[in-house]
Amino acid sequence: MKGIRIISILMLGVIIMAIAACSSKGKEEKDILKGNQTLGVSVHDPSLKYSDGTYYLFGTHMSAAKGESLTAFKSFADGTKPGNPLFKGLFDDLENGAFAFTGKFNDKEWAVWAPDVIYNENLGKWVMYFATSHDYRTSSICMATSDNIEGPYEFQKILVSSGFTRLTAEKTNIYEVLGEDANISAYLEGGEYNNLKYPNCIDPALFHSPEGKLYMAYGSWSGGIFMYEMDETTGLPIYPSKEEAENDKSVDAYFGKRVAGGLHNSCEGPYVYYNEGTGYYYLLVSYGELTNEGGYQIREFRSKEPMGPYTDAKGEELKMVADHSAYGVKMAGNYSFPSLKKGYMAPGHCSVFENEEGKIYICYHQRFEGSGEYHEPRVHEMFITEDGWLTMLPFATTEEEVLLTDIKEGDIAGAYYMVNHGLDISSDMHSAVKTELKKGGNVVSKEASGNWSVQGNSVSITLGDVAYSGIAADMKDEAGNDVRCLSLVGANNETLWLVMYK
Repeated sequence: MKGIRIISILMLGVIIMAIAACSSKGKEEKDILKGNQTLGVSVHDPSLKYSDGTYYLFGTHMSAAKGESLTAFKSFADGTKPGNPLFKGLFDDLENGAFAFTGKFNDKEWAVWAPDVIYNENLGKWVMYFATSHDYRTSSICMATSDNIEGPYEFQKILVSSGFTRLTAEKTNIYEVLGEDANISAYLEGGEYNNLKYPNCIDPALFHSPEGKLYMAYGSWSGGIFMYEMDETTGLPIYPSKEEAENDKSVDAYFGKRVAGGLHNSCEGPYVYYNEGTGYYYLLVSYGELTNEGGYQIREFRSKEPMGPYTDAKGEELKMVADHSAYGVKMAGNYSFPSLKKGYMAPGHCSVFENEEGKIYICYHQRFEGSGEYHEPRVHEMFITEDGWLTMLPFATTEEEVLLTDIKEGDIAGAYYMVNHGLDISSDMHSAVKTELKKGGNVVSKEASGNWSVQGNSVSITLGDVAYSGIAADMKDEAGNDVRCLSLVGANNETLWLVMYK
């Protein structure tokens, strides 16, 4: 009889342990598969486009790749040199062509950087906007056209240049735009180009309004991010009038309208995406330096108007400030999860693509922990939070992600690994910490405690006095694990990612 009681007690213990395990869904780290996506192509500053069943990536150094899905690409052009099939005759006329003002970068090598490609129906051409550069402030944005999205593209015109002095300004088009007798002293400080106030003319990105108007955002560090309205019939900028510039201090008659940044703070690679559902234009930029240890990262602002004002989750614009790290929703920085063999470093310079089904993808270049400056493009699916912010999933897309709807508490409760991206601009790795979302609404974590709840299609978490709102989605991670991902945006501009390994 005593033996039966002991067996019964042991069985009860096993049952209790099983119930406890079931009440805390999620695998232990030892049971998680490990791996990273490997694309095998390098396209820096990737611009993602789609045409006739094929996805294209266009990037710096005249690099380009293509594929029939968002998970596999093959290079078809690479290297800033004559003979690259992406261009025709780019190096034929150095005195009057794309390099007429900039020459070689640091007088050593040709620089063809960060292109964006659109189809212009009025021209009946594919149009590539790209930059040539001499140094950190001396650059030109150029326009080239082609009958085919894959090229070859032929240079047409320089649209705007930066870094000029009184001696070199005549090599740019500034007098063509402002008039032969224009006084350019406002652009100079101590005889040199004032790059704290005015832009470095690289990183062009084109976008349309719902009404069909065309705009271009551009800029890197220096005086910040600027925009033009463009002439759709020619593909050229509509330069502001002198009257516009006099009446609005953010507008310049040559460079257009400043929408973010300045004082040589790190802010570059702008991309603007308009979402019909929210009615917002989303301005995505990169902070930090693009190297592995440079703290490169993606930040987000939004506006109801194409040329701003663009504000973050705090409702603040990025103006000329001494420290810009607190401005802009930090969508992604350095991070690591248990299933990644290598942590991800320095994500940035992104583009956005929305397919015919309304799925939204972000594409950017990614470096890797312990791998130096090697980089590959990455494509992640994004969703829109209840508060109207874009937020991305932690792992590269398989194109089969499933957004959870009509969420119940039981769908979310369990054991997760959480990354808080914070607001730092640094080389620090944000490693995932074990976090429990308990039934009843408590959050238990080494990093912070708080509470959580669900309503409709939304997940909410409060840590301390900061409220985060976001989405839940199921997907396979890069090692093949089935995961449930939570991606939330905080009122403090921070992003939380939580991953449950199922």
